[in-house]
Amino acid sequence: MGCIPQSNMTTSSVFSSKVLEIDAETVTQGIVKEIREIVFHRLRRRGAVIGLSGGVDSSVTAALCTRALGKDRVLGLCMPEEESSGDSLRLGRVLTAALGIAELIENIGPALEALGCYRRRDEAIRKVIPEYGKGWKSKIVLPNLVDRSAYPLYYVVAQSPTGETRHVRLTADSYLGVVAATNFKQRTRKMLEYYHADRLHYAVAGTPNRLEYAQGFFVKNGDGSADFKPIAHLYKSQVFQLGKYLQVPEEILRRPPTTDTYSLEQSQEEFYFSLPLETMDLCLYARNHDVAAADVAGATGLSVEQVQRAYAMIDSKLTSTKYLHLPPQLMEKVDEVHVGFAG
Repeated sequence: MGCIPQSNMTTSSVFSSKVLEIDAETVTQGIVKEIREIVFHRLRRRGAVIGLSGGVDSSVTAALCTRALGKDRVLGLCMPEEESSGDSLRLGRVLTAALGIAELIENIGPALEALGCYRRRDEAIRKVIPEYGKGWKSKIVLPNLVDRSAYPLYYVVAQSPTGETRHVRLTADSYLGVVAATNFKQRTRKMLEYYHADRLHYAVAGTPNRLEYAQGFFVKNGDGSADFKPIAHLYKSQVFQLGKYLQVPEEILRRPPTTDTYSLEQSQEEFYFSLPLETMDLCLYARNHDVAAADVAGATGLSVEQVQRAYAMIDSKLTSTKYLHLPPQLMEKVDEVHVGFAG
């Protein structure tokens, strides 16, 4: 999809962030053309639904769909809950106003409460912090890759009602429990996106960038589900370039990327990537193009050892999250579906 230069390097070039520079106008034209083909012809739908988070990825996706399909054929869906940042809803509405697209607000808090999302999450945290309960806030984090001297193990950061902060290593059991419970949030949002898509005969647009898509930073049958994903081939820095070209509101472009999943403010890098996203972009690009660790070190300010550690983490996540990309596994191929009827 789109037009992405595979490499801006020559054999004599010095590796730098310039390898991720794109012609935003040309890339936009390519993606817009492909969205029209997918939505109107392959999927035979009338428009697109996008879940808006107030971040750059969903905003750029909405802007691309608006250009491709027209503002009267795009629905921006804001889905706050009691632990969401207030900025998520506010900036989502700023975006719909700027684009002139339809907007709906669906509060998913009552559904999450009924499903036991918060209760199950709290029970998992109490396995390592027994006193955790009402009035506490939390998030889970990984050590920074640059500072790491141990294995990449998850910790829970919990803040008591009096402001005391605890930083406790999660057991495998408690970690899985926290993640399983919080995944209700992404899956509930996706359920509503598909409700409105079915109601309007629209397609659901996914919003992951290349870092998230390739490294498995999504929930299966949650934010990983979509009918098409317009920016999954773009590195995060390239999404920002498109955002500027598409005139996404500056306040959205300045907002630090966040998971907006936990009650304590949490960045994507401390939860999953362990490096600033612009650095992770370069490491992923370099890994994809067999760039030597020493060359990447010079461009990122990392040591050669840290780049090698980043490469190992990229490879590990590609392997461990491969199942997220798999369709349901069949015992045998169903010919009439996968091959088509002869007649």
